[in-house]
Amino acid sequence: MHRMNRILCGLAMLLTVAACSVSSINVPAISSGSERLAGKVIWHELLTDTPVDTERFYAELLGWEFRSLPHANLNYRMIYNEGRPVGGLIDQTQLPTSADISQWVSLLSVYDIAAATDAVTSGGGTVYTPPTSLGDRGEIAVVADNQGVLFALLQTQSGDPADGEDIRPGDFLWDELWAEDASAAAAFYKRLATLSVSSTELDPEGARVDYKVLSSQGQRRFGIRTNPVAELPSLWLQYLRITDKAKLEEVVARVDSLGGKVLLPVTERPSQGHMAIIAGPSGAGIGLQTWDDKNTSGGGDA
Repeated sequence: MHRMNRILCGLAMLLTVAACSVSSINVPAISSGSERLAGKVIWHELLTDTPVDTERFYAELLGWEFRSLPHANLNYRMIYNEGRPVGGLIDQTQLPTSADISQWVSLLSVYDIAAATDAVTSGGGTVYTPPTSLGDRGEIAVVADNQGVLFALLQTQSGDPADGEDIRPGDFLWDELWAEDASAAAAFYKRLATLSVSSTELDPEGARVDYKVLSSQGQRRFGIRTNPVAELPSLWLQYLRITDKAKLEEVVARVDSLGGKVLLPVTERPSQGHMAIIAGPSGAGIGLQTWDDKNTSGGGDA
């Protein structure tokens, strides 16, 4: 537990140092949206101790492009998929830490970041960094939920990515919290935004799973399920959209040769489609999931 606390504190420090280092040159907004959609996962940051290998891995695997911010010598790069920004990459080797904390971090939209950080504390979570300005992007706070899972809050300056945008292959499709106590986790996240919770009983291979879907503004935002891996700490798992099973199998087959690792081979999901879990060269895990064109507006739960 003490080691995990040190890692979380180190990760929060990295995100904060990155935020402070870029705030003076004004990080661009993540979208041209004009409305905040509290409760929606709107951005993802990848912390990696192998930035060069990681960029090459995702560029060759998914066609992602990585760009530095103009007129800045920073440890931060923007990630683009088909010309549209989808996330950021933080080079942890340029920051003061000795822990290997490579991972993807989900950023949750909030209306009022001060009120949301207060709700984190009163709900049993931890605020590792207070709201920090990112210029045009808005304000960020790095926090952990009531089960110690790290994520971030973002109050955008102008607005969030609009609902209904096409989710293209290689875009983020869905976010899923694997929690020790799914019900307690759902109650915590409801405190941060006006989120409703619905439960679905899945039955993968005869095992009943209580899968919770959290929604806001009439849209599904993310899922929560009991952690299926006993020896794994609770975590957020992000999913990228892959068009179909054949493409998923082709992508997964190239992971090892590109310097990554297959953590879970192609597997049928209980509700629909297929999924796999992979890790890039730094060890940061991420999910891949097939999703039909007709259903791209709804996300990829279960």
